[in-house]
Amino acid sequence: MTDNPSQKSRRHSLLLVDDDPDILGLLKSQLQYEPFEVFTASEGETALTIVHSHKPDLVVLDINMPGLSGLEICRALRADKNTADIPIIILSGRSEEIDRVLGLEFGADDYVTKPFHPPELILRINNVLKRVYKKVGTTEVFSQGDLTVDFLKHEVTVKGQPIQLTLTEFKLLSSLLESVGQVKTREYLLENIWDHGDGVFSRTIDTHIQRLRTKLKEAGRYIETVRGVGYRFQE
Repeated sequence: MTDNPSQKSRRHSLLLVDDDPDILGLLKSQLQYEPFEVFTASEGETALTIVHSHKPDLVVLDINMPGLSGLEICRALRADKNTADIPIIILSGRSEEIDRVLGLEFGADDYVTKPFHPPELILRINNVLKRVYKKVGTTEVFSQGDLTVDFLKHEVTVKGQPIQLTLTEFKLLSSLLESVGQVKTREYLLENIWDHGDGVFSRTIDTHIQRLRTKLKEAGRYIETVRGVGYRFQE
């Protein structure tokens, strides 16, 4: 997603997906005080229809729903180049740790466990939106060998060919490029990408690194594993 004046002047749009009408009602009542345009869906097929017709700026997605589950919706959005860059916040039951891990591995950008306090979720929503639509004063471009990363346009190319990355993958690559040649620990990457490390395991980072390397094709060789520590982007 790119940052431009028209995006700054309009309200951000959200899609809330949950089969519990009480949760949808609670969130809508809380969000009425925020500058958001809010859409709601109580099942997966409707959610996908709304995403493709309105392309919201962010999706809040419950995992356990009848029909299409939240994980299936997340995977479908990430597999479609037209929706792959939409940020997703997963809602997950506190006891379902595996769901939270899978949600992040499937490309979710954050998660909130149930039961939750609406102000916490609103804070998470605003934090993710700020990261996606942050103001950049000048165009910043990184280029090395086959790889070019335009941070302002949120674009990545390898040998001139565009590479479609999810928001999480782009943040991971950006974190590695903050200091080329220096090792970034898994703990640093976890906190930098998801703002916190609770409930997120090292294998989540490993999974995203593997997918990032695959998507970057020849340029994936620049991402080096430092055994027992983390990763670095080679000069």
